[in-house]
Amino acid sequence: MIRLYHAPGACSTVVRIALEEAGAEFELVPVDFANAEQRGEAFRAINPNGRVPVLETGQGRLTESVAILDWIARRWPEAGLAPLDDAWAMAQMVSFNAFVASSIHPAYAHVSRPERYAEGEAAAAAMKARAPDALAGFYRIVEDRLSDGRPWLLGQSYSLSDPYLMWITGWIMFRELLDMEQFPLTAAHRLRTRERPVVRSILERESAHY
Repeated sequence: MIRLYHAPGACSTVVRIALEEAGAEFELVPVDFANAEQRGEAFRAINPNGRVPVLETGQGRLTESVAILDWIARRWPEAGLAPLDDAWAMAQMVSFNAFVASSIHPAYAHVSRPERYAEGEAAAAAMKARAPDALAGFYRIVEDRLSDGRPWLLGQSYSLSDPYLMWITGWIMFRELLDMEQFPLTAAHRLRTRERPVVRSILERESAHY
């Protein structure tokens, strides 16, 4: 049995989307962020980093969204969630997902979880003040990528990069960290991704406000 350790609204939502789009059978194991369950001894025995997602498979546990999304795409190739027959395009998907994980998400986390990076109100305020400029630079890259009229990040075909971008963009919009009128192509991409039946269903079930 596949198990996904998940907190609604966290980046594990993207993995949940991928699993449901793949048609996978899996158990959803809730992790209570409100009570800091992810920092507790029991959960750290599952993932020492104290983070979701964690995916339990018949081969063992897998962590980190980029790796999990790649595994799901390869495990269920018939779902067409990645360009598996094109090594270059596949590398582009992994590259973009790494960009979200290593650049956009940490910049956002400087606002949402500044205690990860520094102590004290002054340090937190300084990080929060700097984050919008950093995010704007990253989103100019995304906007340029979509400027050729492509509907999806890899071109004409949807991939697991699309819900990943949708998820983080939604949180950035919710916190009003960027004026998305400056990034109309990215804003339209988010709406397009949200309209996919599986994505829409999961966001409704999670009562997602992003």
